[in-house]
Amino acid sequence: MTDLLTLEEYRALAEALDPPQSPFIDGKYQRGHGPMMATINPATGEEITQISTANAEDVDLAVSRARNAFDQGHWSKLDPEARKDVLIRLCKLITRNRRELAVMESVESGKPIRDCELIDVPETIQCIKWHAEAIDKIYDQSAPTGDGALAMILREPVGVVAAVLPWNFPLMMLAWKIGPALAAGCSVIVKPAEQTSLTALRVAALAHEAGVPRGVLQVLPGDGPSVGEPLGRHMDVDMVSFTGSTETGRRFLRYAADSNLKKVVLECGGKNPAVVFDDAENLDHVAGHVVNAAFWNAGQNCSATSRLIVHSTVKEALLEKIAARLRDWKTGDPLDPAHHIGALIDKDHCAKVRGYLDSQEEGPFVEPVVVEVTPDDRRAKEEIFGPVLSVIEVASNDEATRLANDTAYGLAASVFSANGRKAIRAARDIRAGTVTVNCYGEGNIATPFGGYKQSGFGGRDNGLHAHDQYTEIKTIWIDLTDPADGDNVT
Repeated sequence: MTDLLTLEEYRALAEALDPPQSPFIDGKYQRGHGPMMATINPATGEEITQISTANAEDVDLAVSRARNAFDQGHWSKLDPEARKDVLIRLCKLITRNRRELAVMESVESGKPIRDCELIDVPETIQCIKWHAEAIDKIYDQSAPTGDGALAMILREPVGVVAAVLPWNFPLMMLAWKIGPALAAGCSVIVKPAEQTSLTALRVAALAHEAGVPRGVLQVLPGDGPSVGEPLGRHMDVDMVSFTGSTETGRRFLRYAADSNLKKVVLECGGKNPAVVFDDAENLDHVAGHVVNAAFWNAGQNCSATSRLIVHSTVKEALLEKIAARLRDWKTGDPLDPAHHIGALIDKDHCAKVRGYLDSQEEGPFVEPVVVEVTPDDRRAKEEIFGPVLSVIEVASNDEATRLANDTAYGLAASVFSANGRKAIRAARDIRAGTVTVNCYGEGNIATPFGGYKQSGFGGRDNGLHAHDQYTEIKTIWIDLTDPADGDNVT
């Protein structure tokens, strides 16, 4: 485990950062044709740097370079073991630069440095390494046929992929996309969120240093209309992989319909429940998981538990234990390793979150809030994306399961019960992509992650399922009959 430094040491590292300032296109940083964009430290309001952004002209250039790289086959047709070796070298370079990346991520996103050091950077490395190791272990197939034919079923890289990232987990979501996409042999163009471009730009340079060929991994900072939409509408982009809001996800489906029917994979919002039955045991354990689930990354997490649906017989005792747990969750300067909750991403998002609380406070920090609501309260239905836990009391376990499904989303859920049969029955009945039992989590890198209903579309991140979404499936049918036997066509 990484040893955490002191606040003073982290501040010194932040002062010494030399952040990238331009798009990474065709193997090098080069000035974009869009306007300059300030990158702001959300905790202090201070400018970190100015970034030269990309526009539609840069999108065309990057797509052209990505297509050329793909068609030339320096990466797409490279021996699988050789691709694996390059990605393993990238993991080693990220490891060597892990502290720089952690500090860069913290100051740009407002995430607590303890999360960046202990979770985000290590899981970024693990994700890329896991997909790299899978490259030469995923077998193609042969299909059952008669004696007169051989059928091969092959995976081939889909081509040029646009990966559009959110601001809440910049490094981890980058890894979730480039890990399987590069492993499959695709060329990838990354559009980071406007608020958090720096670590993606830095990783692109490290990837080139590791041996990823020019044009295979490029990063275009900029806003949605200037970069995201041109990528979504581009006739030579074969696929878009997007993580972010459901509203923006819908746009990419429209862009695909209006252009070349490119593949679209969406991981969108959530209104995720933790369901606590009347027989839940060890409420200290339950409270620990609920607090982590609701307030990790200040609740700025698509899979955050934002609804606690709890049986009336255990509600008061559980809320007391949640309040006790929360006393250890300190809010403040993200570079202070004593803090579990940092700054929200920007002023607009702070205003949105405070709008759910009728709060008149100002500043980048919002303390954790636990509020009891009715099922029809908007705080029980809308994705707040902040440190707000809405508590809904129920009179029966069946009512709890019903309310868990009373949402347009279906990304994640948790069930707490001492009765295994009841817990598994509820996990089966809740319509969500990941349901955990007696814990909170998203599974691990080996398990697919994505949502039902308006939480997801088209595929899954993580696991071998992630490789599938970056490939096309081809059937090759070989006739083995002897022409001398005559025409066997039926």
